[in-house]
Amino acid sequence: MDYTIAAVDRALALLELVAENPGIGLSELARRSGDTKTLAFRMATTLEARGYLHQDPQTRGYTLGHKPLLLSERMQHQMPLLQVAAPVMDDLVARTRENVSLILRDGLQSVCVAIRQSPQPIRLYAEVGRQGPLHVGGGPKLLLAFAPEEVQAAVASTPLERFTPETIIDPKRLRERLRRIRAQGYNVSHGDQDAGAFSVAAPVRNHAGAVIASLSVAGPQSRLTEDLERLYIRLLLDAAGAVSATLGWRDVAA
Repeated sequence: MDYTIAAVDRALALLELVAENPGIGLSELARRSGDTKTLAFRMATTLEARGYLHQDPQTRGYTLGHKPLLLSERMQHQMPLLQVAAPVMDDLVARTRENVSLILRDGLQSVCVAIRQSPQPIRLYAEVGRQGPLHVGGGPKLLLAFAPEEVQAAVASTPLERFTPETIIDPKRLRERLRRIRAQGYNVSHGDQDAGAFSVAAPVRNHAGAVIASLSVAGPQSRLTEDLERLYIRLLLDAAGAVSATLGWRDVAA
């Protein structure tokens, strides 16, 4: 039985369209959403009145309003994973002086839900809410490695975008890489998403042992040595394990 409320579903889809296309006009919003221009206008007007959208008085384009930011801040205080991970991420950024990120899988994409920025002047660009593919990067690829088979098959069956010469775009090679990540229990990425960048990631598990997030350290490749890579792997495994344990997971094998 479908309990979905169509009007709410359309409004949320419209909100997501604006988030992905800031400055979008009404006509284009209607075209992309598949709604009539009248319906799109009514939904956008309602969302604007509630603070979820803002319409520029000059360009008439729509951007997100203040309310999503408020909800995001409240989510970070209410979501158990973020509450548990916060002090661990603080400790990691103090130890590594590199970006520390907490990433979740949303369907066939990754989304960053928390960041601790590197205190160093040269650092990687990162922001909360940033979405990306699953076949590149330390955290996203780790999440893909532990994702259900149908998710891996769906990603492998679509054209894999090449970001750098290091990006794996061959499905067979990607499958082999995912098997290796599962076997070793962590992932190290060298410039496959951003040229000249590295990322080390470890899995965060829930009480049942399912991987629900990745915890990662990332920075310029020029700062990474073999000794630091080994250190970051150990730190990430310990940190992710601590978060997982607080969420109720017990490593029986350990």
